[in-house]
Parts: sequence; structure tokens; C-alpha cells
Amino acid sequence: MTLDALAGPGPLFRLVRDQRFAFLIVGGMNTAIGAVWFMLFLWLFPGGAVGYLGALLCAHIAAVLCAFVLSRRFVFRVTGHVLRDLVRFELVNLSTLGFNFATLPVLVEVLGWPVLPSQFAIAGVTVVYSWFAHRGFSFRRSPTELGLSEKQQAQS
Repeated sequence: MTLDALAGPGPLFRLVRDQRFAFLIVGGMNTAIGAVWFMLFLWLFPGGAVGYLGALLCAHIAAVLCAFVLSRRFVFRVTGHVLRDLVRFELVNLSTLGFNFATLPVLVEVLGWPVLPSQFAIAGVTVVYSWFAHRGFSFRRSPTELGLSEKQQAQS
């Protein structure tokens, strides 16, 4: 049993009943928000590699914080353990970044795939991975944290 079963439907779930679909909707919103953050920071830090890399770092931090709040509130609907959840959330995001960083050159340089299709393929894999990682790690709650009795835990 999840917190969703205990708390009742949230705002997004009144429109979308499937948590996986809600994850995709919020993920699409997060992608757009991240792009806006990047453009904003790129405008604030013009000039050379330091400018776009500084913009990338600041945009990553801002986008992760936005994604965390939206995912926590509208997809996974958990309470408590904010710092623990945020650290776990960022670990998942950094692991997808590391996977992307390692896989993209293999697809492009070794297999000869074009860059954009390679990135889209990686994104598809990381979306699936992120769903399971955020559900089972970032926002996981034990039965005790959910307030389930031993009898309810045995029935789950």
C-alpha cells in the first residue's frame, strides 16, 4: 500500500488516474521548466564556456528543485523526510546524467549513431529508470512510515 491509497487523490490524479502518466506529464513540465531556467541563466552569465557551463550548473540546481517539488507533490504525494528525499532525488538525477555521459559517446563515436537520435534513445531509457528509481528509492516509504498496522502490512 502506498501513501496515495491512504491520502486520496491529489489535484493531478483527479484528472489523471495513472501515476505513471502523471509522472510523464510532470516530467514534460520539468523539461520545459529546465529549459527556461537554462535560458535565464545563460542570459545572466553571457560569454564563453564559463557562461554556458555556469548557466548549466545553476539551471540544473534550479530545475532539480522544481522537479523535486512537482514530483513530490503531484506524482508521489509523500510527506516528511524532505532532505532525505531531496538527496535521494538528486542521486537518481546524477545517476541518469552519468549514464547519459557514458552512453552518448558510445552510441555516437563507436556505433556511429547521429547525436540527436542517440540522445532521444538515452532519454527513453532514463525516463523508465527514473520512474522506478524515484518510486522505489527517492520517495519510498516503509509501511511503518505510512502508518500501517502490522495487520495492514501483512495484507499488502
